[in-house]
Amino acid sequence: MTDDPRYPIGRFSPSGRTLSDDERAAHIGHIAAHPTRMREAVHGLDDGQLDTPYRDGGWTVRQVVHHVVDSHLNAYARFKLVATEDHPTIRTYEESRWAELPEAKSAPVELSLALLDALHGRWVAHLDSMSPTDFERTLDYPGIGGMTADTLLELYSWHGRHHTAHVTRLRDRKGW
Repeated sequence: MTDDPRYPIGRFSPSGRTLSDDERAAHIGHIAAHPTRMREAVHGLDDGQLDTPYRDGGWTVRQVVHHVVDSHLNAYARFKLVATEDHPTIRTYEESRWAELPEAKSAPVELSLALLDALHGRWVAHLDSMSPTDFERTLDYPGIGGMTADTLLELYSWHGRHHTAHVTRLRDRKGW
């Protein structure tokens, strides 16, 4: 944990090595638990609270919830690509611009929470079906470079916890 509201659980720091089966299982567990954790984080918030930025200059809670789904849809596709193609170059997206689209700023969070449940169910089923060798497969992440599926797993395990902490830290600060 840090005092920096941008990185409440710290910046992402990949291990840079092949993960053990237990480490993979722990990361997959974080991904499996994320929909419940995010649902708990926003439970009971009214529209005014959902439209509160988690930090000065940051996204609103509503935008954070919708962003997580946008990001994790891309993550799911990235894992499918790394499983089916030889060293694919993944597509990035302008996440800050996606967060400014009208539906990201105004749609009910329940739409994204329901999608998150279904998406993570499929994603975890895929992750559980991957062999240790599958996690050693690589992809090219533009702007970052070569990356293994293990590192991608670490990234998205962190990502869900990172954004859930944006919401829970805001709730703590505001006494919600």
